[in-house]
Parts: sequence; structure tokens; C-alpha cells
Amino acid sequence: MKAYPGKAEALRLLRQAETMNPGLWVDHCLVVANCAEKIALACGNMDGEKAWVLGLLHDIGRRAGVFHLRHVYEGYMYMLSLGYPDAAKICLTHSFSVQKLEDYIGKHDVTPDQRQTLESALAACEYDDYDRLIQLCDSIGMATGAATLEERMGDVKRRYGWYPQDKWDKNYELKAYFEQKAGRSIDEITAGIGVEG
Repeated sequence: MKAYPGKAEALRLLRQAETMNPGLWVDHCLVVANCAEKIALACGNMDGEKAWVLGLLHDIGRRAGVFHLRHVYEGYMYMLSLGYPDAAKICLTHSFSVQKLEDYIGKHDVTPDQRQTLESALAACEYDDYDRLIQLCDSIGMATGAATLEERMGDVKRRYGWYPQDKWDKNYELKAYFEQKAGRSIDEITAGIGVEG
């Protein structure tokens, strides 16, 4: 069995999750998936389908309800329970371009045991280009389509009242990293990307 589902199964899982907790998060996942696939293909040495699937499932923990940090825990545990460790890892790492739990933007709505699970799993992670790619795409993917880093991070900062400076800086680092790999600007690669691709 692969460490992540195929496209059809990933989409089925997302649509099932949407029936449990409808919301704009579903469109955000589709935009992130489409951005991830385009950037991966532009890089040349990444698997576009894998990038799309991981982008699609990064927020699958939202199926369990309207949560903040707990959606990371729920997604991580759900993907592990289905036997998809690569997808579980993305559920865990997508919110942490800087590899520390304290930088989570939003409520820390987890139990002490859940927090311990997240802290241990995150500390044990070795980030690869798929982790980095979904972190970047999560930072440019709005529910309405691809945005610039400034637009998306500004939107998050307005909604939550803050945005950690180290995370802000790291997102620009990720953008520069993938622009170098792709030989083109991220804004150019993702221009016009929406829910449908």
C-alpha cells in the first residue's frame, strides 16, 4: 500500500469530510492541492500527483469539527488510522514552517495528551520538499484561489490579530527556495489557480 492515497480516493475522503463539517476549508484544500501540483511539476524533480494529494488532505482533520490546533491532531491520527503515513505527516507539518508548536496561529484547543502527541511527532519529523511545498501552498491558498504571500498572511493576521515574525520570514524563504527550484516566480506559476485548477 502506498503511503498516501490516489487522487480519486483522496477526493472521496475530502467530499466525505465535507458532509461532516461543511465550510470554506474544503475549497481552500482544493486550491492548495492545485497550487502544489503546479509548483511540483514546475520543479521537475517532484511528483505532481503526490503533491496534489498531500495538498488536498492537509486540512482533513477539519472533518471532525470547527477546531484550531486540534485539526492538526485529528488529521494526523485519521491518516495514520487509514495507513497513510505520508499524508499523516503533512497533516502534522503543514502549520509549522518553523518546527515548533508554539507558533500555531489560533487556539491551542487540544488536551495535554494530544499536545504531547503532537510535540513528540513534530520533533521527530525530518522535513522534505513535500512538507515545505504544502507549507508554502497553505500560505498562498485562499478559498477563492491562489493569492500572494502578502495577501494571505495579511488576511490571517487580520483575522487572528498576529502572525509570528519567524513564520512570516520562513514563508518568504520557502517561496524563494521553490522559485529557485522551478526557475520561475511562484506568483507566475500559480496565477489564476482556483478550486478547479
